[in-house]
Amino acid sequence: MRVLRAGDAALLIETEAPHRLHAAVRALGRAEIVDVVPGAGTVLVTTAPGTDLGPLGKLLGGLPLPETSTAGGELRVPVVYDGADLEEVASLTGLTRAQVIERHAAAEYVVAYLGFSPGFGYLTGLDERLHVPRRDSPRTAVPAGSVAIAGPYGAIYPSSSPGGWRLLGRTTLRLWDPDREPPSLLQPGTRVRFEVGTADATEPRP
Repeated sequence: MRVLRAGDAALLIETEAPHRLHAAVRALGRAEIVDVVPGAGTVLVTTAPGTDLGPLGKLLGGLPLPETSTAGGELRVPVVYDGADLEEVASLTGLTRAQVIERHAAAEYVVAYLGFSPGFGYLTGLDERLHVPRRDSPRTAVPAGSVAIAGPYGAIYPSSSPGGWRLLGRTTLRLWDPDREPPSLLQPGTRVRFEVGTADATEPRP
């Protein structure tokens, strides 16, 4: 890990395990740490004004990481695999439709970080055979609940939005609800499993 100053009240830590570092920093419970935001390969730690960043940076730079993060719990997502790009993904990977579905549902995913839109989790753990590029031409509107892949990541669109990820299927789980606490079902470290079946669930299943 490499720790860099980010202004007068924040540290940016470069790491290959952002969601694990996020969990470790959160677990410290230090009063001077205001927020912890994981990214693709970094964790931003913001602090209270006046915090001495030198000692804190040394502490965080040597922080042992948990083998896995259980902070976000586990979410099982029922999916109807009838996505508009399923056939194209099969063609790009040299797999059959059934094999694409089987490989996607068999993987164990972890939310590395949230971004792009509220509640949009970038899921690591996608089978390497399913690593395909984004569409050349993004869609102007992708329906909420769309289950998608792009590059090394999987995702579920929490709300209708433009997007260029390859659509494999859909679920009726509401990933983002501003009236719920917390609004997002996905948090950094949440483990996600996809289940082949009918998308008729409206709440997370244990």
